[in-house]
Amino acid sequence: MTQGLTHREEVQLKKLSIKVRESILRMSARGGCFVGSAFSCADILVFLYTRFLNISKETLYEDNRDYLFLSKGHAVPALYAVFAELGFLEPARLDSHLKTEDAIYWHPNASIPGIEFHSGSLGHVLPVAAGVALDCSIKGLSNRVVVILGDGELNEGSIWESLLVASSQRLENLLIVVDRNRFQANCMTEDLVPLEPLGAKFTAFGTSVKTVNGHDFSDLARVFRDLPLEKGKPSVVIAETVRGKGLPELEGRAEKWFCNCSPEEVERMVIKLHE
Repeated sequence: MTQGLTHREEVQLKKLSIKVRESILRMSARGGCFVGSAFSCADILVFLYTRFLNISKETLYEDNRDYLFLSKGHAVPALYAVFAELGFLEPARLDSHLKTEDAIYWHPNASIPGIEFHSGSLGHVLPVAAGVALDCSIKGLSNRVVVILGDGELNEGSIWESLLVASSQRLENLLIVVDRNRFQANCMTEDLVPLEPLGAKFTAFGTSVKTVNGHDFSDLARVFRDLPLEKGKPSVVIAETVRGKGLPELEGRAEKWFCNCSPEEVERMVIKLHE
């Protein structure tokens, strides 16, 4: 169970999140990547892999591990960077981003240690995760199954169909984290297909819901220590985030969805990141 954070632990997590963002920026100079989306969920991934999930580089393939599925697959640079920091992945492999001899590219590839399932086509991974959670439940296992969804992805009907199944099967081992950065591709979610009242919609589909500041490690710890939120129900954590969080020049900007940066731009932004 996740406990509260000490000041030292919070500082360590913040330092780790800066390293993760630096790696994302460096990947953007190797053919470009979805920097804004990766930055918005970087803190969430850092927290989950260091403070919540029962998984390590030694237990990646053990039956009792927890599962994480990154459904918003275009944010995978953040996941690659976390893996590199935790030893799941050789850091040097990040230099192979988009090179044909490696599988480090714009979306998750299950050939990479720690990636549970290919993703990229939005709306497809929650059904897979619900199936894994159901299998664990039937077998009486204690594995937790976590899915990271983008808020724009919630326009997919398969998301809501999966929620109906998950709630009917009482999958309290299923946790859905919504990266609520309020953007999808190059426009704002509420300008395209409004989602609010989002919490009420999840509740109506049989889940228990809490909202959290997705960039505040103490707030994340407070919410995640109470999971599952309710007996016999899937849990949904709506993480309020900022696209491009960490660099003011990227934050909340629709055109910074995808960034193909020059090495010089990256070095300048890395300096700002560490400031």
